[in-house]
Order: sequence, then C-alpha cells, then structure tokens
Amino acid sequence: MSDQLPPECARLRAEIDLAALRSNVRVLRERAAGGAQVMAVVKADAYGHGLVPCARAARDAGAAWLGTATPHEALALRAAGDGGRVLCWLWTPGGPWREAIEADIDVSASARWALDEIVAAARACGRTARVHLKADTGLGRNGCQPADWPDLVAAAREAEAEGAITVTGLWSHFACADEPGHPSIAAQQESFRTALAVAERAGIRPEVRHFANSPATLTLPDAHYDLVRPGIAVYGLSPSPEVGTPQDFGLRPVMTLTARLAMVKRVPGGHGVSYGHSYLTPGTTTLALVPAGYADGIPRHASGSGPVLVAGKWRTVAGRVAMDQFVVDLGGDLAEAGDEAVLFGPGDAGEPTAEDWARATGTIGYEIVTRIGPRVPRVYAAGGA
Repeated sequence: MSDQLPPECARLRAEIDLAALRSNVRVLRERAAGGAQVMAVVKADAYGHGLVPCARAARDAGAAWLGTATPHEALALRAAGDGGRVLCWLWTPGGPWREAIEADIDVSASARWALDEIVAAARACGRTARVHLKADTGLGRNGCQPADWPDLVAAAREAEAEGAITVTGLWSHFACADEPGHPSIAAQQESFRTALAVAERAGIRPEVRHFANSPATLTLPDAHYDLVRPGIAVYGLSPSPEVGTPQDFGLRPVMTLTARLAMVKRVPGGHGVSYGHSYLTPGTTTLALVPAGYADGIPRHASGSGPVLVAGKWRTVAGRVAMDQFVVDLGGDLAEAGDEAVLFGPGDAGEPTAEDWARATGTIGYEIVTRIGPRVPRVYAAGGA
C-alpha cells in the first residue's frame, strides 16, 4: 500500500487489491475457449476501482485488450502510457474521432453517421482508422439493426478499399447472458452468426469477432469467438447470483470499503435517528456514526437495510443515509471513535460483500462498486504476482 495515505483515508477509503485483479484476469484467460483473447473492460473508472492502476494490473496479467465506453477514457489510457490495443465504443456525433485515430485507438461504428465521421477524420489526419462494426442482435441499445447492417458493411468495405479504415472487429452484446437459459441468448447468437455471414460475403475479414461479456465468458464458451470482454468479473464480482458466486468461478472481489467511526454515544430509548426519525431506538443503546453517505456513493436506498461490520458483528443502517454519514445501532456492544467499520469486502472476515449491499438495496453489485465517489481515496495494494 501507499506510504503516503491521503488525510481522508482516516475517514473512509476503498482498498483495491491489485493482486486479486491480476488473479481474476488470469482465471478469465483460462476460461476463454479456443484461445480467445481477453479484453479487460475498464470503463467508468474501472467500475469505480481506478482506471490507470487497474488497467496496468490487467495488462500485467495478460489482458491483450482494454475496453472503454467513452473516448475520453481511452485517451486517458494513452496519456498514462498504455500502448496496447484499446477499443472505445460509445460515441456521439462530433466526438474526438481524429484524436482517437491518431492515438491508435480502435473505434466502434453502429451506424452510417459514425462510419462517415470516422472516414472523414481518417482522411483529415492521413491515418487508417481501426474500426469495429457493431451489430444489434437483440439488446436494443447501440448497434446496427439487421435491416441496416448490409448497407453499413458495404460502406465499410468501400472505405477499406480506399484505405481510410481497416475493419478490425465485428461485435455485438448480450442482453440476458446473466440469465442462463433465457430464450434471447440463442436468438442473439443466431442473429450474430447471420451478421458475420453478411460481412464475410461482403469481403470483410476482421481481426477479431467478439460477443461475450462477463456472464457469457463464464458460462457460454460457444460465444467466445476470438475475444471475450469481461467487465465486472475482472473486479471479482459475479454478474448475477443465477450465474454463480465469485467463489464458484475462482474470482476474488477487489474492493474493500472501510470507514473509521466518527462518534460513539449512549442514547435513551425512543431517541430518533437521522432525518425523518424513521428509526427510533427501542431502548437505551449505543449509536455509532459512520462518516460515509450518498455523496460518497453509499445508496440512500440503504436506509434501514445496508449491512455494516462494526465491533465484530453485522449491523444495519439505522434510519436514513445522509449526504455524508449514517448511523448504526450497536445495542449493548462497545466501540470507540476511530474503530473500523467495514461496509463491504471479499467476505473473508465475515464482512458484508458488495452483493450483500446489492440485495439490501434492490440493485446489482455493478452499481455498488461503480458509484463509490471520487472523494473516497483509493488505496492500492500491489500484492504478489
């Protein structure tokens, strides 16, 4: 860990276990069928874990590609010295195409407007753009609809012949791979095979074909093609309880969120706690103040339900989560200001996990870790190999 910890670490900190992250990437590489490469998805500040340190750890563990949503994330990787393959897929008109092309970032096109802007930027800078064409096989978000796919493919092939672009990838994204047996899985796989055949007939010869997100990487080897794109699994969380636990797949959660109690005090029975007095103490008790709130990314939906390990036991958030703090009721147990509260971690010491917080708040583990805010210091443990 860092020898120079920010002062805020005395209040709250997210400990990031980079050795666990490297281990997770190795596990995912082993699960990739047929020699498929691994793209570690590091979008959204590496799901809240820290973009650059996590990207470097993933590279160390053999991730051949990195994946980002926004071009600014991809450009930040280049600015930090990453020289490997990076794909960026979430673009809007007028985006920094030229900067991405000049930085040797692979870019994605889901529609003619995007391809046209890529070609114009490539011509302007005199470089050949590396492009992945995305097919909408049923997710209904980004991606080209089947009716428009032949036109996009033909235009891409024409731009290839000109030398403006090289189609380096063909890809799509699952809607329900985290629900094993969902009928959309087979339907999307068939749609993707059709899209690949259309591109092949047009003369497109991509470097990589890719479809599998975290759940598909873990459970659908026939969807691995040339490259898999795990996201949440890189950080040691399961994509869903239906798919399995992290332990089922040999994954280890990377983030541990801890705080130091700001106050401990005795109060009488019937004492209101936090805004709205949604919690009243059932009798004389001890309250502990945890200096973390929704400004730090603690869900306000955790009011009355969020689990915390304090003084050796699981506690539940008492009353409402406020902007900077929340309270737990210790009953007859003892604690002091400065004692540690563990909000979530791997679960090794009996602490809650991010999945426990997800269940308590009606969301998914992805959101729990990704929403941890920028005023929470990340403290990196490099660990062993």
